Parts: sequence; structure tokens; C-alpha cells
Amino acid sequence: MGGSVQPTAILDWEHPVVAALAARVRREADARGSAGPRELLQVAHGIIARGVRPVYSVEERRRTSRTLRIGRGSCSQRMAVLESVARAQGVPTRVRGLLVDGAFWYPRFPRFKPLVPEQVLLAWPEFLLEGEWEPIGELFGSLAELSCSGGGEFTNRGGETLFDAVARTAVDWGGAEGCGMSGGGGCDLSAQVVVDLGYFDSRDELFARHGQTLCLPARRLSEPVLGRWGAGASSTTA
Repeated sequence: MGGSVQPTAILDWEHPVVAALAARVRREADARGSAGPRELLQVAHGIIARGVRPVYSVEERRRTSRTLRIGRGSCSQRMAVLESVARAQGVPTRVRGLLVDGAFWYPRFPRFKPLVPEQVLLAWPEFLLEGEWEPIGELFGSLAELSCSGGGEFTNRGGETLFDAVARTAVDWGGAEGCGMSGGGGCDLSAQVVVDLGYFDSRDELFARHGQTLCLPARRLSEPVLGRWGAGASSTTA
């Protein structure tokens, strides 16, 4: 089954900053009368979406406590914060490692396509809820339900990131049945997956085994700019 609730170098949920967020999530969920694990994670997702500004950071191994302290993070870093909160609440997490075609990100960087890596390593979180592993794409409902919600498909354009999109529409990397039902828009992104690397107990394990998308020199050159560049900025200036 895999997965864990243990803290890791990235998922440092025992840090006071992360622990404080987990406590806030619990308070807000209790106030709404929604104290189940799924509801807790939905509340946490909303708090993170509002409180952590989306940017194009390339430091995949950044601790979640630092992401919270600086108040900004990439799609992957924001997902890591959600994983940390889940583990702090006793919900085991794991990730599915996916090598995604770099062309998937072309709409975000129309002027810089040659600089986009050929393949991008994606850590897609899953949470153990009611004895079943649920990917983040089904945290707010089944793929069929989200496909029929009328939210439209995820286009990877503008300011919306994958992290934000899962709250309103279906997102799936495995070609599951039910995606795009009833004209709800395409959610099947399996054609973008170059290699499915399988499951890992944590994103730490995934990056330790397969490295990060960019090499260290490239990260050092890119991070000072991309780490502050808001998601959607490249599209609006194209």
C-alpha cells in the first residue's frame, strides 16, 4: 500500500509554521461541521490556494515550512503543503511520479518554448481516505462528477494552476473512464504522460531516485526570477 504520515525533509509538518496551519485547518473545519478527513483536506486546499501565491519556482525539494513562510510557491510546492497538512492530520500520503511532455506547458510560456524542458517530472499526490488511495484530482469529487460540474477543462493557460484546477474540474493522468462525460470538458491528460514512474512513499523518495526537472546550475540561474514570477504572467504578456 505504501505511503506514510511521517515527516520528511520536504514534508516537515512538525515545523511550527506547518503545525499552525494544520491547527487552523482543524479549527475552520470544526466551525463548518466538516471534520472528516476529506473535508479537512478540502478546507486545507482552500486556505493554501488563497494564502500561498502561485509562482514558477523550480526548487522541488523546498521545505513546506519555507513555502509557507515566504507565502508563494509553485504548483508542486503548494501540493506539498497540502500533503504536509494531511500527514499532520494523520492522513497517509504518497505520490505518483510522472514524466510529462514539456509541450504541455507551452501555453504558459509562449515566448520561451525553447527553454521549456523536454520532459517535466511531476509528483502527483494521493491521500488514503476511507481505506482507498484518492489522487488529488478526486479530492473534491469523482472524475465523473467533476466532469459534469460545468467547470470546463484545464487548459494550462492563464493564472490557474493544476493545484487550483482540481477544486473545480476533473484532472486525470491515467485515462480513467468517466473523464469528460456529458460535455463537461476533457480531463484526460494521459496523452501528455511520457513515462509513468509509479508510486513513491513521498516526494522526497521520488526526487532522490529520479532527480529534479532542472539540474542544479539551471535551478540556480532560474530560481531568482521564476521563484517570484506569478503564474499566468507569461501568458498575459504574450
